[in-house]
Amino acid sequence: MFDLDKWNEIFITISKNKLRTFLTAFSVAWGIFMLMILLGFGTGMSHGIEYDFKEDAINSIWVFPGQISKPYKGMKPGRNVIFHNEDVKNARRNSPQVDHATGQFYAWGEYTVRYKKKYASYNMRGVDPDFQFIENHIVDKGRYINQLDIAQRRKVAVIGSKVEEGLYEPNEDPIGTWIDVGNIKYRVVGVYKDTGGEGEMRKIFVPITTAQLAYNGQNRIHAMMFTVGDASAKESEKIADKILNDLATKYKFDPEDARAIHIWNAMEEYQRFANLMVGIKFFLWIVGIGTIIAGIVGVSNIMLIIIKDRTREIGIRKALGATPASIIGLFLQEAIFITMVAGYIGLISGIGLLEFIKWALIEFEVDAPYFKDPEVNLSTAIGATILLVIAGAVAGYMPAHKAAKVNPIVALREE
Repeated sequence: MFDLDKWNEIFITISKNKLRTFLTAFSVAWGIFMLMILLGFGTGMSHGIEYDFKEDAINSIWVFPGQISKPYKGMKPGRNVIFHNEDVKNARRNSPQVDHATGQFYAWGEYTVRYKKKYASYNMRGVDPDFQFIENHIVDKGRYINQLDIAQRRKVAVIGSKVEEGLYEPNEDPIGTWIDVGNIKYRVVGVYKDTGGEGEMRKIFVPITTAQLAYNGQNRIHAMMFTVGDASAKESEKIADKILNDLATKYKFDPEDARAIHIWNAMEEYQRFANLMVGIKFFLWIVGIGTIIAGIVGVSNIMLIIIKDRTREIGIRKALGATPASIIGLFLQEAIFITMVAGYIGLISGIGLLEFIKWALIEFEVDAPYFKDPEVNLSTAIGATILLVIAGAVAGYMPAHKAAKVNPIVALREE
């Protein structure tokens, strides 16, 4: 392996056949390059889906009222389903696996929010304390809404960090200040951040009981949200079905009526996307490995051509006493060298392009749905390169073995 004469001979052969060597190396480099790009894009899609679901708890179930479209037990269609506060309590009581539950009351439209001389328009909603865990809100300052706020219908508010930026000076502490929301004053008790993006941090949340009282909501709510702890996707489906059937019994509609209420099961959706990603990654591996195999076949074919061109040389070597092992070693070393160098170039090029794409997405703030942080696992990249070198050795061995069996007399007669 460290015979300088062999290396000198290999480099001379490469320099005499630049185009042939380049095409061989390119086929190998392109194979590993495409594998890295495909795996990187697969990881980017997987990260994008995971990030998109981080906006809300993955184990959450969202329930929205609709309009009954089918007649049921003498009741006419066209009735609107209206949820009430007790529906949240009933769902929690009837489904033990529900660990967080909240109703949501929409104060429809954006309100002009004022603080001192600054004002802007923001969306406001009434929620329960558990909303923090369902929406994955991170309390940055102060606190979140608590049960005492709910019980006493306090006029307190938790604002998003973008609301804070819009209404307050950079070094001003908003906690304890009063903001005017549509001519109703609320005391700010907390500031939250949300991984869902800037839009999710441009909202104001108040106790649901306060919102219902201030905006004539009585005990009505516009949506319900639940988390189901460590329940599996199938268990969460059963919980969602239980909630649906209980609501169908109470509001007298057919459980099969898809328009009566709308249920979004985050766990079910996440599992569906996860299964899809497994299939996509498997497909990308197949395509990438197929591309590498095509490159390795190219190496084997080129080695056959090289041996054909050097048949007389092989004959002379054998006539002078060269052993089959030394001939196999010479050609095998050349195949491994070309494969290893080309594979490394393809590997670095692929990872470099992925890093550039990652940088560009951040630098230019590109909003790519379901695509984030494309990258390749280091162990996967190294493993693919080792596999490539082994495959290159196998590809070079077959022609080299054939060359070692050439009869010297026949080889010397070769023109």
